[in-house]
Amino acid sequence: MELNEIRAHLVTVEVTDEITGQVFRRELPIDYYENANFLRLRGESMDGNPSELVFITHTGMRRLNDLTGHGPDQDPCGSHTV
Repeated sequence: MELNEIRAHLVTVEVTDEITGQVFRRELPIDYYENANFLRLRGESMDGNPSELVFITHTGMRRLNDLTGHGPDQDPCGSHTV
């Protein structure tokens, strides 16, 4: 089975303190979604309102540029004619 996306409702964050070198791990109730185009984190803000962060991948940025007409004027797979 080919994995095209990743989903989870709980995220584990691991950080290393810059000064002490200590490692800390926290489990957070965050909705996680990832595919080839982007990674999205959904949760709640401090006041309980929905909040979301989206990180666009290199592949996603290239596709977005192509969709908005800012990509190269050539066919990347070589199968289309103008």
